[in-house]
Amino acid sequence: MDVLYGSLSEAELAVARETERTALAPMSEEELEELHLRVRRLRDKHVSQYRRQAAARVTEAGARGAARTRNRRAADRAEVFERALARVSTALAKAARQSAAQLRAERLAAAAEARSSERPAATPRARRAPTAEPSTPAKRPPRKSTGRVKRDASTLAENKRRQARRDAR
Repeated sequence: MDVLYGSLSEAELAVARETERTALAPMSEEELEELHLRVRRLRDKHVSQYRRQAAARVTEAGARGAARTRNRRAADRAEVFERALARVSTALAKAARQSAAQLRAERLAAAAEARSSERPAATPRARRAPTAEPSTPAKRPPRKSTGRVKRDASTLAENKRRQARRDAR
């Protein structure tokens, strides 16, 4: 793998080093997203470059298998960035899960605090005044899915066409 790093430019080498596990650990989610974008661009660049070169060499070599051996270094460079992208993607997913869990905990804590502040002073149940009606929310009919809406419209149109044929007789 060190041989491949020798064939990368300084900028590409710097990006590849940023994707090592020790370098990824202290990064924030935003930094990981930015790095993910840069690595994906480099991977796409090297993959498309590899494919273009391979396609050009097929005509020279006469077969894809024969052209593959001459294009091995370009394929290896694309593979370096493919693995780097996988490492960054994994770290980004981990950071996203952590931030989602943290936000969820904050939301639940805020909701619990709001619930506890809305409660009236504690009174024994026997002394509470009875309410006239139980407070149940108004029930709405269930929403129709887009497929159901289309099916209903189709049925209505079919019935109207059938009625129009009958009226025409």
